Amino acid sequence: MNRRWLVNRTNPEYIEYVSKTASVSRPLAQILINRGIKTSEEIHSFLYPQLSRLSDPFDIPGMRTAVERILAASRNGERVLVHGDYDVDGLSATAIVHGALKATGIDSVYFIPDRMSQGYGFKPSSVAKAKQVGASLIITVDCGITAFDAADECRRARIDLIITDHHEPHVRKEPKHAKRPESVAIPDAVAVVNPKTTGPASRNTNLSGAGIAFKLVQALSMTHSAQFSAYAFLDLAALGTIADVVPLTDENRLIVKEGLKLLEKGTRPGIQALRNISGIKGKGIRTGLLLFTIIPRINAAGRIADSRDVVKLFLSEDEDESAALSVWMDSLNAKRQMIEENVYQEALGMLKKRGIPRVIVLAAEAWHRGVIGIVASRIAEEFCRPAFIISIEGDHARGSARSIPSFDICRALAGCDAVLKGFGGHKQAAGLELDTVNIPLFEKYINSIAEEAFSENECVPVLEIDAYVDLEDVSFSLTKEMEMLEPFGAGNSEPLFGSKGLEILSPKIVKNNHLKMKLRQRRRTIHAIGFDMAGVLSTLEDSPLVDAVFTPMVNEWNRSRTLQLNLRALRPSK
Repeated sequence: MNRRWLVNRTNPEYIEYVSKTASVSRPLAQILINRGIKTSEEIHSFLYPQLSRLSDPFDIPGMRTAVERILAASRNGERVLVHGDYDVDGLSATAIVHGALKATGIDSVYFIPDRMSQGYGFKPSSVAKAKQVGASLIITVDCGITAFDAADECRRARIDLIITDHHEPHVRKEPKHAKRPESVAIPDAVAVVNPKTTGPASRNTNLSGAGIAFKLVQALSMTHSAQFSAYAFLDLAALGTIADVVPLTDENRLIVKEGLKLLEKGTRPGIQALRNISGIKGKGIRTGLLLFTIIPRINAAGRIADSRDVVKLFLSEDEDESAALSVWMDSLNAKRQMIEENVYQEALGMLKKRGIPRVIVLAAEAWHRGVIGIVASRIAEEFCRPAFIISIEGDHARGSARSIPSFDICRALAGCDAVLKGFGGHKQAAGLELDTVNIPLFEKYINSIAEEAFSENECVPVLEIDAYVDLEDVSFSLTKEMEMLEPFGAGNSEPLFGSKGLEILSPKIVKNNHLKMKLRQRRRTIHAIGFDMAGVLSTLEDSPLVDAVFTPMVNEWNRSRTLQLNLRALRPSK
């Protein structure tokens, strides 16, 4: 797909000023400015994050009440049910809270609903599970913020409820004449721990479900009776944070930075077993590597099987048990890939027949609900527009949606509530339920909202370039500075540089689809590789010079280290 190149430009004198005051190179100064990090203090805090800078968990509304109720459960010998979710974020959050409660000596059990038979979220049927196991307190993680019916059922059953969640709360529409046309509605619970209920953004607003769970455990560990270190759960918090694609800034960046160190050490037999089965034993742990290896295997259990054993894997101290569970998860992932590809190809076939509207809405009988979210993500990325993939089961349908940055999908769904039975999620990802007969009407409504919200121009993907550089600026010291910007992810993407007027030398296609070459600018020549870019070569045959977008990296092979450009795009020089 053609992409529009967008170069972030800043006054050269200002770049020079930031470079000198913060003692960083000009390219790094430009990258930091692009990310809104400009003062020496901000730059130092970003490049050298410290655990001591973790925010006070009691700053989150509802946290103190939640901790007091948990401590009361400990004193009274009560049983606590931790209610989680079946994706990586929810499973990590469940393991964090359940593991911490057990370490404190609290009688804790956990429950993960089955995606196919029970669906997402905290429901009245979940309360029946708590009654069945004799729990007098339920703690939800990564769910519950819109569970009004379940909260009412808790009150009727005389079971206390603590909700910890990071999803968008329900927005109550007030009469037009009201001073505030909208207000947040939350379920009736002992405590609701969700920074998004308070309105103004804060350091904690963008935390994942596992991040909120970690803050609860951090708060619990600060009490006089704590018998564990909250920091021991940073590896699980990092997994959930990375998997849920929340911005890796502020608190999230610190959680992931420190959590990756624990993952690297391999303190959990379960995570070590997953590294082994994923073929990354001995490799450095980075966010991108986790997203393509360990995280899909964890997710596979919740997509096509029962994910409760994932929590067991996370907390297991037994190497044999961990190895067996990791083999099971690996086999599920292979099955998930096959199912996903079939649904994806069917969806593409439907698009070819129908054309591409502003918002893509595709529905079919018996599409596996466990993979429709991934397919929606692939379709949205490929066509750069919001995508809804809906699985029809008789008169009822369930869907999953992924959006583009300019379209708040949760707010848009609120405008379609007349034809929906339920929905929830984030600005960029959501789930929904509706009657099958209402799918055409929903498609009409959502496209009508989208036509007012964003233009067709915003459906052209943008390649954001941090700065133009000459090849002579690319050095080992620059790649070392790039490492200081890690971990990369949403809100802190891997830096991209552009360079103009380059000669292509010795181009060749390797391993069927990768493009390998040398690029020369004046006297400087550097090796370059473009993964899955073999098709680009034919478009450059008549171009004596090209422009390139790349990330500089160090290629280590046979004990030698060479500079290499990881290509992202090539085009004839303009």
